[in-house]
Amino acid sequence: MTTMLRKFWQNVIGQVEKEELATVSDMSVRLNREFDADFQFAPNDPLLVHFLNASGTVEVEKLNFDSPALKKLKEAGVRFVVPLISQGELIGLLNLGARLSEQDYSGDDQRLLNNLASQAAPALRVAQLVRQRHLEARERERLEQELRVARIIQETLLPKEVPIVTGWRTAAYWQPARAVGGDFYDFIDLPDGRLGLVIGDVTDKGVPAALVMATTRSVLRAAAERFPAPGQVLERSNNLLCVDIPRNMFVTCLYAILDPTSGRIHYANAGHNLPFWRRLSGVEELRATGMPLGLMPDLNYEENETHLAPGESLLLYSDGLVEAHNLQREMFSFNRLRKLVGIHPGGIRLIEFLLAELAEFTGEEWEQEDDVTFVTLERLTNSNHDDPSITIETRQIASEDRRILAEFQLPSEPGRERQAVEHVALAVTELQLPSARLEKLKTAVAEATMNAIEHGNHFKPELPVSIKVLASEAVLTVSITDKGGDQIIPEKDAPNLEAKLAGLQSSRGWGLFLIKNMVDEMRINTDQSHHTVELKLFLKGGQDASQTT
Repeated sequence: MTTMLRKFWQNVIGQVEKEELATVSDMSVRLNREFDADFQFAPNDPLLVHFLNASGTVEVEKLNFDSPALKKLKEAGVRFVVPLISQGELIGLLNLGARLSEQDYSGDDQRLLNNLASQAAPALRVAQLVRQRHLEARERERLEQELRVARIIQETLLPKEVPIVTGWRTAAYWQPARAVGGDFYDFIDLPDGRLGLVIGDVTDKGVPAALVMATTRSVLRAAAERFPAPGQVLERSNNLLCVDIPRNMFVTCLYAILDPTSGRIHYANAGHNLPFWRRLSGVEELRATGMPLGLMPDLNYEENETHLAPGESLLLYSDGLVEAHNLQREMFSFNRLRKLVGIHPGGIRLIEFLLAELAEFTGEEWEQEDDVTFVTLERLTNSNHDDPSITIETRQIASEDRRILAEFQLPSEPGRERQAVEHVALAVTELQLPSARLEKLKTAVAEATMNAIEHGNHFKPELPVSIKVLASEAVLTVSITDKGGDQIIPEKDAPNLEAKLAGLQSSRGWGLFLIKNMVDEMRINTDQSHHTVELKLFLKGGQDASQTT
């Protein structure tokens, strides 16, 4: 008996090391071939309670109570059972039938069996956990593969590219919080050159939301082909979704129709975030009432319309931005977004700007909480690039030829010049300035902003420094304005390094000298209330314009 149990224990250890031992029945069969390997306890079987309270080897023949499991053990000829207990849970049984020698089990046999069982329980638990981890890993791998396929399918449902519309520029961004998500956007070509714009957000995340997203997109497209008005499209889509959408799920959605020729936008809203309209005079929200899709049938959706003038833009967005939290659990918020839209000219670069602001707000350790989606629509300003009078040599730049790349204000506080540099650098990204030219521009902006903060506004936070970035085909202009117009900016002699080192010349005036040498042209305009420093870089044909280093 002793030799047999020792060999059995060696076998158990070997199986654990190979990560093959998984169930109680594996051991039971090795000691009692007649015992059913699929043996299971009923939850209310009294033998289960008896084994949990046993202090060692249990002699089956001495047990006498009504138990289906006990009856089965006796029928199988099991003589002794040692329960394997781990953390208060019965994880297995060591079952012994009659000895091959037909002799009785001795006390030494039972003590050895108890000792081995006390070691077998934790070993079996380890083996079961290893097996469980392997099964879970395979299941995760299978799910990840399915999610990768689902992600590919979902991406194929989104527009492959943004539409090209004369006089307009569109951009989009989509990043789900998981492999797949519930956010979506779409562009729909309509008769007479009109363009449908869609942005939506399905409650919940992951695969269920992705399935509802795919259905909603198809329903909206079908309705848009059939009905001319955005309210009708949402009404039809809502009635169709109410039939099939799962309970406790719904879809917020905004649908707008753009007439590119007139700039007219006709829109309806099914409970989605209000778009921000970046006007020349400020920021407004496009309001229209309506319940989310899929909540209840036969709903009506208010329709409104507006008109985008040249230079104005529209931002459609989902909750993932405004409801993002930083490490202090502060929310990004609608108010923050509105302010950021107000300091940026909008359009395609607005998305990069907002993503940068989101990254700065949330920090490096942020885990995305919800899907993030943007759609921007920008009406371009009129320009005439063929007019020969618009050349860099004459420095005559028609006002309608200039685009506002950025426009913002900063409080007059030390260190704010860094923000000015960041905003300007982001705004001019599309111009693809050579790195050396860009670094010179950043230096000039920093110096001019510091001068405005210190000498113009005297570090008074309530007095803002206003910065505007404009570009034409030929010239980039950065205007920096302070509130010190009642003071004359004195003209200083060019700094003399030797005189400065000898203590014969003040450092005053070095800032303007540095700025002049960083840009192609610097102008200072003064009225009774303001100083404005204009920094100009010639993009073609002017001094240094062709330099790339």
